[in-house]
Amino acid sequence: MKSRILSLLSLFPLLIACNPEEYSPVVKDGYEINPPVYFGDYQERIPNDNPITKNGFALGRKLFYETALSADNSISCGTCHQQELAFTDGKAVSEGVEGKLGKVSAMSLSNLLWTENFTWTGKFNRLTDQSLDPIKNPVEMHLPLEQAVEKLEEQGYATDFQKAFGSYEITVERIGKALAQFQRALISSDSRYDQYLRGEIQASPAELNGMNLFFTHPIPGQLRGANCGDCHLGPLTSGDIDEFQGFHNNGLDTDETMDSGLMSVTGKPEDKGRFKAPTLRNIAVTAPYMHDGRFKTLKEVMDHYNSGIKNSKTLDILIIEGSNEPVGVHDEIRLHLTEKEKEDVIAFLHMLTDESFLNNPKFSNPH
Repeated sequence: MKSRILSLLSLFPLLIACNPEEYSPVVKDGYEINPPVYFGDYQERIPNDNPITKNGFALGRKLFYETALSADNSISCGTCHQQELAFTDGKAVSEGVEGKLGKVSAMSLSNLLWTENFTWTGKFNRLTDQSLDPIKNPVEMHLPLEQAVEKLEEQGYATDFQKAFGSYEITVERIGKALAQFQRALISSDSRYDQYLRGEIQASPAELNGMNLFFTHPIPGQLRGANCGDCHLGPLTSGDIDEFQGFHNNGLDTDETMDSGLMSVTGKPEDKGRFKAPTLRNIAVTAPYMHDGRFKTLKEVMDHYNSGIKNSKTLDILIIEGSNEPVGVHDEIRLHLTEKEKEDVIAFLHMLTDESFLNNPKFSNPH
């Protein structure tokens, strides 16, 4: 019953009238963002002590692409978060300074205003903290934050900080705030799906069927569904819910082989193998997939959910209940989608690609 209620809730935003006149722009010292009303409220998500300003955004953009923020001046945030790949890097796991490999895939950076917990394991709940961590992380940019301040002073950034924050002082806190301003402005809301919601285009029969399957929790013998929307909620297609409710064990591994996931943050055994359900915006350009990049294609992802689920003690109830056929006690956990249904879901996922976001010059490397 709970999963069915969640499924219905995920459909609720689709019922909202999508009149462009209902957009609510925020203007802060000349910088304007225009997210659609169906994304939900956002004004209160912008910290009072760090509004998105024109100069703050400009500084954050420069810092995002600044290689001086790495120990050997070889990489920047933009190395692992490339705009044309929806701010991912196309690798299973990201590569830091001196070729050091991390353990997880670079997450897409879009619509972060509506993000509650950052990273695959929810390690941070403040974007400023998450923005600073890769700089000092030994397997990423590996630069002590005190040295980051010194290097930016040497690079002549004092004037940029004065414009953004009112004084020439460069501090760790201000670096984090500027990076957060830039990233909060990375809003993706002009995909074919958005255009469909606004009534600007017609979706194809395959796209419409895939959309319906995506947002439907299956009821055997009554309602066919792909069960995606139970975790990837609403038009944002993300699992950002308070108190780690948007984290799931989606059946990638057995108890013996799975990563700790959210348990590494909470210390709770029931959180083992649970990872953040990321936004699926621009998913067609962010391969490979999952936290460790194990799947190379969307077809592999669909095959996993359809017939590749591995059972474990913490397997999410939304996965267990998600089947288009009656499930017996000893049956495999399967969705029982047809090949055509899987293809239609993938067709809908391609609707989430936002070319204007991927090519917006405001988000590109200013260096």
